[in-house]
Amino acid sequence: MAKLILTHEVTGLGEPGDVVDVKDGYARNFLVPRSLATNWSKGAEKEITAIRQARKSREIASLDEAKAARDSLQAKPVVVTAKAGDSGRLFGAVTTAEIAAAVKATGGQSIDRRKIEIGQPIKSVGEYKVQLRMHPEVSATITVNVVAG
Repeated sequence: MAKLILTHEVTGLGEPGDVVDVKDGYARNFLVPRSLATNWSKGAEKEITAIRQARKSREIASLDEAKAARDSLQAKPVVVTAKAGDSGRLFGAVTTAEIAAAVKATGGQSIDRRKIEIGQPIKSVGEYKVQLRMHPEVSATITVNVVAG
């Protein structure tokens, strides 16, 4: 087992700053090469506190704020414009970064693209439901309307 410090959120494993024990292969082949985690050491306490402070400054402070933001986001669909062919098939796919930019453009607050979960890749024009983790206890399902542009 390898002991690591997470530097980014990993779904099902933990938040940035968490110390986790994972199998050696998972650490060596997935987490460390993708810079999602660093090796744990006794002197890494400063790094852990810095990661946690940065996370607190970025995330939504309270549960009430998260619920209010969720309600405002679920009230109206988010429109994403993408290049598409005649049949409605996109040239590429809609990314989480594009969805985050569209949420901010519609008057919502800035959302971290890593908090957006797309079930299936969005590769055609239409309406899609996207999961958004706003707070550890609050998640929102927003409607993303993809239009040809």
